[in-house]
Amino acid sequence: MKALILAAGLGTRLHQLTYNTPKALIEVGGKPMLERIIQNLKVAGVTKIIINLHHFPEKIKAFLATKEHFGIDIHFSEETNQALETGGGLKKTAWFFDDGKPFIVHNVDILTNINLSYFMDYHLKNDPLATLFVQQRNSSRYLLFNNEKELCGWTNNKTGETIISKKSNTLTQLAFNGIHVINPEIFDLIKIKGKFSIVQVYLELAKKFVIHGFEDKGADCLDIGKPDSLIQAEILARKFDNRGF
Repeated sequence: MKALILAAGLGTRLHQLTYNTPKALIEVGGKPMLERIIQNLKVAGVTKIIINLHHFPEKIKAFLATKEHFGIDIHFSEETNQALETGGGLKKTAWFFDDGKPFIVHNVDILTNINLSYFMDYHLKNDPLATLFVQQRNSSRYLLFNNEKELCGWTNNKTGETIISKKSNTLTQLAFNGIHVINPEIFDLIKIKGKFSIVQVYLELAKKFVIHGFEDKGADCLDIGKPDSLIQAEILARKFDNRGF
């Protein structure tokens, strides 16, 4: 199984913490986020990982070298001139996913104990174009799903902006947690170039293809991208580590 870790972001929401350190190496519970995610992917059966790089790429490479890449086959996708965001970063790694099998995409700033093996099994059983890890939690922006958990649109509750990709009488708002399983067929369907969001792609493709939401109510999940979330992240990380996760 293969995976992509999206680690090219500048981490601007973390202010001075990322002035000299890439977001991927911010420590939570004594471990860099990148280390935690790689270990979780290994537990799920991932054997090959590609990491996109932009902000302090050499520091990330040096860290992985000191850890002997955690005994896993790791490649890099360098976004030297500019960070390509989630969609552009994914598209640039198309060459890596050449085995025709679904793969995991994981944002580097997401701390979670989701069972990635079960997540993959769910995707394989239902076989949509992509499956997104979503939850009911406070957010300003939500993805919209019908009763079959098919992606139908997006809304911003602050601005009132709404995009409908597929009509449905019943729509449920769920927040996207930055982890997804994708079929490699998606690369032939992405027509946008340069820097763009993967959510933009999903909303367009949902008009013709099935994109599922996977709601794991038992999983803890936290975006560590804001300074005020790091205290909560420390507590959550200790909880995971005490349980051997």
